[in-house]
Amino acid sequence: MSQNIWEIKWTKFWTSFIERGAYHKVIEGLEHTVIIAVAGLMIGILLGTLIAVIKVVPGKNPVMGFLKKICNLYVNFFRGTPMVVQLLLGYYVLFPLIGIKMSSLMVCVVIFGMNSAAYVSEIMRGGLLSVNFGQTEAGRALGLSYPVTMMRIVVPQAVKNILPTLGNEFITLIKETSIVSFVGAIDLCQAFRNIGASNYEFMVPYLVMAVIYIVLVLFITYLIKITERRLRASDKR
Repeated sequence: MSQNIWEIKWTKFWTSFIERGAYHKVIEGLEHTVIIAVAGLMIGILLGTLIAVIKVVPGKNPVMGFLKKICNLYVNFFRGTPMVVQLLLGYYVLFPLIGIKMSSLMVCVVIFGMNSAAYVSEIMRGGLLSVNFGQTEAGRALGLSYPVTMMRIVVPQAVKNILPTLGNEFITLIKETSIVSFVGAIDLCQAFRNIGASNYEFMVPYLVMAVIYIVLVLFITYLIKITERRLRASDKR
């Protein structure tokens, strides 16, 4: 009996997925999931690194003190509110108020990037502080400015230390893309949700979706391990 039930469920899924062409939406959703996560991480790394550098700058310069307060406010907001709230505020409030018209996909990329920057900034700040201060002093002694010393000497070493944590942030972004349907974007989760809704059978679509997410995470983990191995090899040389 149970075998017949599974055959019926699988047949419904296969009919929607292949015969009705739902796989096109799944491929589109997978592309959007990867685009949002990758672009969001890139924005997060760039903006997060800038925030981290500002927060670790020594001294009591009033301008830097003001920038540090702004950075702290930014980090506290994005770490203190749910991603879905940030997405809704960006799509329905922030961008319409400032007159910027963007597709739902681009809004997701920007908001995910801004959210990631808050977390990456704290990750990067820890990485910067883990680098021996003598490296900064050596750069300054060679006549390099503080920003150049940070970008060319300290930050590259910090990235090696925080690479596994950045990988975890990337995995988190991949999984959090499941909320982008709140603003009308199609991602992997929404594509499979539509398949289930088309025939009122959600079990098999959701199981297949879970397998795809697991494969994505395993692939990212594999890439991170390869990168770590190469970085360790370069250190030995």
